[in-house]
Amino acid sequence: MSTSTTASVSTHILDTSIGRPAEGVAIELSARSGREAAWQALGGSATDADGRCKDLPALPEGTTHVRLDFAVEAYFLKFENKQADAQQDAPANRDSGAVFFPEVAITFAVKPGEHYHVPLLLNPFGYSVYRGS
Repeated sequence: MSTSTTASVSTHILDTSIGRPAEGVAIELSARSGREAAWQALGGSATDADGRCKDLPALPEGTTHVRLDFAVEAYFLKFENKQADAQQDAPANRDSGAVFFPEVAITFAVKPGEHYHVPLLLNPFGYSVYRGS
């Protein structure tokens, strides 16, 4: 919960290649208190059936920057996402036989008392993020 001395973070993932939430994606949350400070791993969670991660750890007081690390490779390697590959205008087997973006790291600045919802729009060959509400 946000207070006047801390920020809060939430996220969700939509797989735009199939138009559905991305379930089971592991997410790690890290924070730091200043541009030159070391990152502190706070813990993580995974997305639910709605693609939401509702139980990310709270941010420590003094947090100025947050990093969300999305482990998307395992998600794309699941059988049910082979259909998404078939819908793409690209070879079924990627150049290396691996997922093109095996992980996505999003870093952003925060201010005390603000809530930051950071949705990830994901497909096998690209992604985008934005500050939601």
